[in-house]
Amino acid sequence: MGKLKLYDTSLSRADILMEREERYLSASVKDKFYQLLRLINLSVKMNGGRPLKVPQGKGLVISKGSL
Repeated sequence: MGKLKLYDTSLSRADILMEREERYLSASVKDKFYQLLRLINLSVKMNGGRPLKVPQGKGLVISKGSL
């Protein structure tokens, strides 16, 4: 599972974002895919075992004001 990283409060938000971006860009496609699957799994666990979004069974809905 992922790691929780606590940042020093003396670091600026820009530095933290840059570090996260570097970590993301250095990850392989396989690692990014597995991170996504772990995130989806965690979201289901946090929502009581139910997915965050459920198909409505309405098929493709196109409305006039969508464009």
